Amino acid sequence: GGSGGIGAPRAGGSGPSPCPRSVPGNYRTQLWDKQSESFLPSTPGLGMHVEVKDPDGKVVLSRQYGSEGRFTFTSHTPGEHQICLHSNSTRMALFAGGKLRVHLDIQVGEHTNNYPEIAAKDKLTELQLRARQLLDQVEQIQKEQNYQRYREERFRMTSESTNQRVLWWSIAQTIILILTGIWQMRHLKSFFEAKKLV
Repeated sequence: GGSGGIGAPRAGGSGPSPCPRSVPGNYRTQLWDKQSESFLPSTPGLGMHVEVKDPDGKVVLSRQYGSEGRFTFTSHTPGEHQICLHSNSTRMALFAGGKLRVHLDIQVGEHTNNYPEIAAKDKLTELQLRARQLLDQVEQIQKEQNYQRYREERFRMTSESTNQRVLWWSIAQTIILILTGIWQMRHLKSFFEAKKLV
């Protein structure tokens, strides 16, 4: 299992105004071979389960794949997403001595766009395609700025909340000390009065 910042609208971070964002990824596995003492491509029979959770802990993808595969999930919530891959094969431990290497590639930002395919579909010239790429890059920069503003706002809210708690705790401590002092003074006074010293 692992986690990474996958945001909506920005894949690879988070933003203040979420909108659905499709995030593709692919992986391949290698099993440890004792004889050659190296990792070799996994057997086709090895099963891998891919699970993706959003920042709220909601499962957005849970599917069974083979030893290598491609998956896509839709990011609705800004923030850190958790991507977990685990083998459901009990034979892996027998064949590989429990060692499994996973190569994971998540495509984010403008890298998710297949520009040759876009050019062929929309019949764009090389100049138009380059302009499209630049527009996408500008959009990514704007989303990155929005993400940084969102993080700054979250950090400020956390700081203010912490400061407020510290302030109230200090006030509570001061009140407790004052009340304790008053009680001690009264107790001592009554003690001395009982001893007829006052």
